[in-house]
Formats: sequence, structure tokens, C-alpha cells
Amino acid sequence: MTRQCELLSVARSSADYEPVAESEENLHIKRLLDELYMIDPCLGTRRLKTILKREYGLVVNRKRLQRLRREMGIEAIYCKPRTSIPDDGHRKYPYLLRNLAVVRPDQVWCTDITYVPMPGGHAYLCAVMDWYSRKVLGWAVSNTMEAGLCLEALENALTATGRVPEIFNTDQGCQFTSAEWIGRLLDLGIQISMDGKGRWMDNVFIERLWRSVKYEEIYLFEHPTVIELWVGLEKWFERYNTWRPHEALGNQTPALIYTPQESSCVLEDAPVPKTRKIA
Repeated sequence: MTRQCELLSVARSSADYEPVAESEENLHIKRLLDELYMIDPCLGTRRLKTILKREYGLVVNRKRLQRLRREMGIEAIYCKPRTSIPDDGHRKYPYLLRNLAVVRPDQVWCTDITYVPMPGGHAYLCAVMDWYSRKVLGWAVSNTMEAGLCLEALENALTATGRVPEIFNTDQGCQFTSAEWIGRLLDLGIQISMDGKGRWMDNVFIERLWRSVKYEEIYLFEHPTVIELWVGLEKWFERYNTWRPHEALGNQTPALIYTPQESSCVLEDAPVPKTRKIA
């Protein structure tokens, strides 16, 4: 063992180390934090501490809540001072959708990442959505929140549709300001748009998608493995795209609005969806 560690330049202590799994209590708290974030994304750790004690009888200090939320990749929405200017490695782009009338499919795509609680750990879900039709064009699941997850969802969307949007809107997360993500969009000739800092409403349609998929699939079934989670999400997204009527789309399905021949659930005399103009 000593000789093998020398050849590999590995510390002997690390060869026998087994990482400690996340405790059941931490997983339970993360699940509650995720649910509370869906209800009110503006809650800070002070209020969360009070709510957890009042509603669930849990006494958790702020530092622990801050650490768990940091691991989950979520942060309260609040006004921040402009204390720094990003460097060229993580360039920010302006928000292009303000006062823009979105009148056709593939005019604007958007994407985001959300935390997925699981009984024995957690995962991250990234989805790409067409802004006009609300159709989920591609998605991916991973146990790490890196740019590769977002690129996988993007490539799935490009492969499934064979199309490229005019504008792609994201938030200012490090995955979407990375050189890999920005470079791929620029190579495709796509205009890049980014939400204002703390402006979750700038990407409101996919934020609503997260609420639906969590309460209708993730929280309901609590898939124990990533594979089972993937299978459950595949069924849910297929049902969301092609079967379930969407009131904002005149009770038609996203697939029917995006590509009429894709959906078998055509409703006769259904009205055309309203033009979406972002204020």
C-alpha cells in the first residue's frame, strides 16, 4: 500500500478514507428549505430559522442554514450593493427581453437549474424551455451543479428540435457565465440575454415550471436513485409537453403550439395564445 501511494503521489491517509454520507437530519432540513424556497424565495436565514422552529419544531442555527443553502445552490432574493465588477472570464450580458413582444417559437429560449431533494442525497435538474410555447425542449439531471449539466441540456434541446433560437435567456449563475456556455451560444450565433441580479421574474416561466415539477413529481414520489428520478421526469415532461392542457395557451399543449403536428391532443376551436410582452 505504501509503495502504491508513492507511485501515485497519493497520501496514505486518503487511500483508506471513506467520505461521510449526509445525515438524515440535514437531508430533512434541505427538503424543507427547498419547499420554503418555492413558497417565498425572499426569505433569509433569520426568518427561516423562526419558521422552522414555529412550523416544524426544528431548532437550527443560522450558520448551518447558510451552509446547507450554499450546498443546495440557492440564495435569498434581496437588493445587493454593487461592490464588484466581473472580469472578462465571467462576462455578464444585458437583459434583452424587456418590452420585447415574443410572437413565435424559437424567438426566445430560456434555461435554469434547480435543486432536487432525494431520500439519500440530492441531484440537480437543468431544463431548456421555449419562451413562446412553454415547451420543455431538453433537460438533464446530475449530482453535480457544473456547466456540463447545462451544456448537456442544451445539446439535448438542439438535437431534439434541430433548431436554434434567436435569443437565449439565463440568470447570472456561474454556469451560464462560464467560457464553455458562452462560447457554445456564440458559436451557434445566438444573442445572449441575462436576468438582472436578484430578478427571478425576468425568467418567470421556467420558475413556474420548477414549482409544477416539484409538487407534481419530485416531492410526490421522492425517487430514491438518480435513474428512477430520470425515468419519472421523462414521463412527467412528456405529459407536460404533449398531454396536459395549458390555460395560458388557450387550453392547448406546449407541443401543439411549438410544432402543431407533434401533439395528438388538438382541441377544436381553441384560441391562439396571446402574444407575450415582457415588461
